[in-house]
Amino acid sequence: MHEMSLAGGILRVVEQAQAREHFARVSTLRLAAGALAGVELSALRFALEATAPGTLLDGARIEIDQIPGRAFCMGCGETVTIASRTDDCPLCGSARLTPTGGMELKVVDLVVHDA
Repeated sequence: MHEMSLAGGILRVVEQAQAREHFARVSTLRLAAGALAGVELSALRFALEATAPGTLLDGARIEIDQIPGRAFCMGCGETVTIASRTDDCPLCGSARLTPTGGMELKVVDLVVHDA
């Protein structure tokens, strides 16, 4: 389950932000995960909740927004929304798609408190 290592990386990003901004705790962590990022959202949520006790994320609400996958179709020349890298173009049926969006996993924002 690579989501555990992703959770560790997210925690490091939060810790780096805390070192810069000097806050005491996080009440909300909001992430954006692309549909093509290869991340199982429920597994990522579980991993974050499992690693949170005793960290800055202990007790934090975790929000994960899924970003749709986007691809350029070489068949029809259009940019389309896809749910998976194996999808065909929903407009023309071509399998010649180049992903252009929805591949990211990022921390969007933190709601933090001083004490």
